[in-house]
Amino acid sequence: YREIQDGDIVNIDVTTYSRGGYHGDLNETFCVGNVDADGRRVVQTAFECLQSALAMVKPGTLYRDLGSTIHRVAQANKCSVVRTYCGHGIGSLFHTAPNVPHYHKNKAKGVMKEGHVLTIEPMINLGHYDDTTWGDNWTAVTRDGKRSAQFEHTILVTKDGCEILTARENEPVMKWDPDLVQR
Repeated sequence: YREIQDGDIVNIDVTTYSRGGYHGDLNETFCVGNVDADGRRVVQTAFECLQSALAMVKPGTLYRDLGSTIHRVAQANKCSVVRTYCGHGIGSLFHTAPNVPHYHKNKAKGVMKEGHVLTIEPMINLGHYDDTTWGDNWTAVTRDGKRSAQFEHTILVTKDGCEILTARENEPVMKWDPDLVQR
């Protein structure tokens, strides 16, 4: 472990549990100080991967198809997609069906229906997609030591798209703004 330094990218994953008995899950990656071009690229690519997947969300979309879209965006930016972790259904229980893999050619079952609540949370790497977990049984890192970034939202499938339940105030649609991730 070490203190955060100028040039780092830092991922923060926040889970909430409301008094009404429902969970929310949100994740963002932030740039600390003077981040190099590769660091900025992986952060923006992770954002764009989530953004492209959210654009697909509507009744009738196959859950597995999100992975192909995420894969295309990542690959176009010379990045890879972690396969170990996936988005998930969420509500009164934290991790529920459906599983929402973020990689190409996954075998996820299910079709989106109005009222489904889920997370989409692709982890995007500069290097290979393999990851490992530290001895704390929580911290996930890339096996090759290269940087990784992630963005996540909890969403509700609506009759004609989705509502981002974990959106920033006055930001109902994801739009890339590097100032919002710069610290």
